[in-house]
Amino acid sequence: MMVRRGFILFLPRLVGLLVVACCSVSIVYMLACTPKGDNQQLALPRVHSPTVKEGYEAILQEREEQHRNYIISLKKQIAQLKAELQGRSEQLKNVQDQYPDPLDVRLDHSNPEKAQANLLAFLRSQIDKAEVHSGVKLSTEYAVVPFESFTLQKVYQLETGLTRHPEEKPVRKDKRDELIEVIELAIGSLNNPEGDGNAKHRVHTASDFVEGIYRTEKDKGTLYELTFKGDVKHQFKKIVLFRPFGPVMKVKNENVNIADTLINVIVPLAKRASKFRQFMQNFREMGIQQDGRIHLTVVYFGKEQMNEVKSILENTSKLTNFKNFTFIQLNEEFSRGKGLDIGARFWKGSNVVLFFCDVDIYFTAEFLNSCRLNTQPGKKVFYPVLFSQYNPSIIYGHHDSIPSLEQQLVIKKETGFWRDFGFGMTCQYRSDFINIGGFDLDIKGWGGEDVHLYRKYLHSNLIVIRTPVRGLFHLWHEKQCPDELTPEQYKMCMQSKAMNEASHGQLGMLVFRQEIETHLHRQKLSSKKT
Repeated sequence: MMVRRGFILFLPRLVGLLVVACCSVSIVYMLACTPKGDNQQLALPRVHSPTVKEGYEAILQEREEQHRNYIISLKKQIAQLKAELQGRSEQLKNVQDQYPDPLDVRLDHSNPEKAQANLLAFLRSQIDKAEVHSGVKLSTEYAVVPFESFTLQKVYQLETGLTRHPEEKPVRKDKRDELIEVIELAIGSLNNPEGDGNAKHRVHTASDFVEGIYRTEKDKGTLYELTFKGDVKHQFKKIVLFRPFGPVMKVKNENVNIADTLINVIVPLAKRASKFRQFMQNFREMGIQQDGRIHLTVVYFGKEQMNEVKSILENTSKLTNFKNFTFIQLNEEFSRGKGLDIGARFWKGSNVVLFFCDVDIYFTAEFLNSCRLNTQPGKKVFYPVLFSQYNPSIIYGHHDSIPSLEQQLVIKKETGFWRDFGFGMTCQYRSDFINIGGFDLDIKGWGGEDVHLYRKYLHSNLIVIRTPVRGLFHLWHEKQCPDELTPEQYKMCMQSKAMNEASHGQLGMLVFRQEIETHLHRQKLSSKKT
């Protein structure tokens, strides 16, 4: 027991002696041996060498020279980087001088609050740069950025391609999330209005959302205009939001009362009494019975079928007690532009919304409200993109019978297309139409006058609202290609006719009908043999 206790006491001393011995051996080894580097390296002098002092001085002198050369190299690199930085700074300054930022945004990371304030100021400047508060002069009709429209369930889009449809549920998650976020923010803004204190308001929900339009300017952000039901009939609430490639910012929260906003529908016409009868059925149901804040102006060219057209008007007036119509007769060659211009200038009442319409157009009461909501005197004009119907006899050729007109008016890839090359159907206040100079009356016949007027608005400071709408349809009618056309004109006319007849797939079925029938016949024979 005593031996074990003595051994335990002696063990730490033994360990200490071993450590001292190892250290001594290591020192002797370092002094005695000559280390070799990767390149050339002077040997350390031995401890007992007579040249110890001179050896250490030589080594120190060499190391000092190496460090001096290294420092000189670093200084050269720093000088080169400074020169390059100076050059880049001058380039940046030249760019800033050429394109000055009105807010002079600087993100100072040493001052986070100032950096955040500058960033917010920059984002707000995006609103001023975008076409939100005023229009921007554009060079051609192709430069305009069109809106797309949406409801809670569907998006109505222009650029369909082969995989997208003119009307569809948002398939992409980012698009769904984007629209849901915007609607939720708008509802939150309606339910928490600024500056009203504790005043009581009706709580708005998603069911109050009527429709929205949006468009993205690639270098600025996305503008959203959302319309909700108001507190009383014919009153709506409009929320304008803007996403400057960052958080959505509320631009406007206003009440829009369209209860007393009258629309003057102007229709130029020559002959076509049967089409006018169909048009008046639509006008009576949607314009007179459902809307009720509407006036009709018919500008008729010539006398052929004129009495029949007047009789249709008078019968509609008697049946519905509708007196708000004007009939203007002109004894001259038909000119759509002149008819619309005369109809617009004939109005003698207060400022009114003008809806330039054709006899082969079908509209809904909801479209008339869109016409009111998207026009503002001195501010905005409305150029809706209508949905053009394909030939029903081709679309429903495999059916037992062609459905009624109301059943045909569905927005699908197989039933029609967005007529984004047409600018004839438009809504604007009469004051804007007069101030812009109206139509070019030198244009005769049908076509051309609408593009000319559209370009006038694009060249002004008015905002042009261009968006597909779900309540405006161009009804199919046969297109005639006269024999007196040149071969090139006739070819173009037939191409236009084909585009209006049916979809790509449906026309393909007609072209390959013989092959399809042959295939079906072979299948039938094959099934009989088995």
